Amino acid sequence: MRARYGVPLGIMAAGAAGLAYAAGFEARSFRLRRVTVPVLPPGMRPLRVLQVSDIHMVSGQRKKQRWLQSLAGLRPDFVINTGDNLSDPEAVPEVLDALGPLMEFPGAYVFGSNDYYGPKPRNPARYLLEKTSGRHGLNGNPPVVGAIHNPWEDLRDGFDTAGWLNLTNTRGVLKVEGVSIELTGLDDPHIKRDRYARVAGGPSETYDFSMGVVHAPYLRVLDAYAADGYPLILAGHTHGGQLCIPFYGALVTNCDLDTDRVKGLSTHTAEARTSYLHVSAGCGTNRYTPVRFACPPEATLLTLVGRGQPG
Repeated sequence: MRARYGVPLGIMAAGAAGLAYAAGFEARSFRLRRVTVPVLPPGMRPLRVLQVSDIHMVSGQRKKQRWLQSLAGLRPDFVINTGDNLSDPEAVPEVLDALGPLMEFPGAYVFGSNDYYGPKPRNPARYLLEKTSGRHGLNGNPPVVGAIHNPWEDLRDGFDTAGWLNLTNTRGVLKVEGVSIELTGLDDPHIKRDRYARVAGGPSETYDFSMGVVHAPYLRVLDAYAADGYPLILAGHTHGGQLCIPFYGALVTNCDLDTDRVKGLSTHTAEARTSYLHVSAGCGTNRYTPVRFACPPEATLLTLVGRGQPG
């Protein structure tokens, strides 16, 4: 009997232990990534940018709320929120409470699909099938039917009241101690709400520094930003792959970005112009797949320094 059942039982035990770790520990093991990016004009003072993304808040996630509140202790120059704040239509007050201390700083935001629509149970294997077929989100797939509509207007109003800039297919400018930062944002490409034609034309010479902001790093958007000459693009959406293989990395990105750039700092080139790209792995998960493996939840503190300085 031992010879017949010992291996399957061992596999089952290992699988259960892995699931317990992924859901019970790693998904709540919040980290801060620190990155230095040499993108500023020479002689400009460094800027500290806190990027939060893919919070996917569910009511009752107190540890996540406390961790987000604690990030205000970093004292960033400004905050960029790259979307997917919700995974529960009842969680808007908790998102605003968690981000309340950060909204004391200058900031801006874009929304992701999960801000607009509530999640549904989904077979994780579909992400692999979409990768194989090249069909992601509404990009090649049929429209969503029967979606739950989240109260995104309440979230928008809370951010706007705090003074954060809404970058939905538009540009905005932050002033930080005499430095002017132009932000060019897009609505979520994952559900085809991006309208780059409305913001095309590249950085304005009027401002000290310009950067692009988007939720999902689809190649058409990265190509447009890079070709227009933006030195830095911030994005989220990928969850860093969420379920990764140790010493190998991510299997999927949930968009057409390659897995080598699923999270962290990299570059993107289009029409002989190169931009730095930072993709946040985010700090949450879809409420129906509350697990992470070899990909802890995170926020990122980016220190922007002068071009030519070590990155």
